[in-house]
Amino acid sequence: MKPVDLEGTQRVDACPTLETDRLVLRPFRDDDVDDYFAVLDTPEVRRSLHLPESLDRGDAWQQMAWFLGQWVLRGTGHWAVEERSTGVFLGRAGLHCPERSDWPGVEVGWVLHPDHWGRGYATEAGAEAIRYAFEELDLDRIYSCILPENGPSQAVARRLGMELLEERTMAFFPSAAHGIWSRAR
Repeated sequence: MKPVDLEGTQRVDACPTLETDRLVLRPFRDDDVDDYFAVLDTPEVRRSLHLPESLDRGDAWQQMAWFLGQWVLRGTGHWAVEERSTGVFLGRAGLHCPERSDWPGVEVGWVLHPDHWGRGYATEAGAEAIRYAFEELDLDRIYSCILPENGPSQAVARRLGMELLEERTMAFFPSAAHGIWSRAR
């Protein structure tokens, strides 16, 4: 579906585009939905995020819109992540601050297609998101909420200088405790 251009409306470009040595972190585009759903639809990602089997392409689109909306409303959100040299869509990473009463604070997170795991992309994207949080948003602390069985994401958090503060069950996800990881500026 082609985006509708409403004459006379003001477009808000709240999500910046950032580049690292190997990555481009950019706003989601409508034409990312199939690539993003392909990431979410892998058994590895479904398992590591406890995604329901019912999650479909429409849910992927809603997540993209949710992250873009966070940029407009809060100045935080996830970026679409692509490989700089090829333009290949890798997944998403960024800063997440949902409206949840027991959420610890601005979270740095990443979800990449398993075909691209083990190449340091999550660490590189996470490091750029943390840099942005500390330097551009002037935050003093950043968090990551990681399920205890998600060893690969815990390893990324460690490489980013984060430490496990506690494990706790949050209201939005009552079926499992999350590890609350953190790093100060």
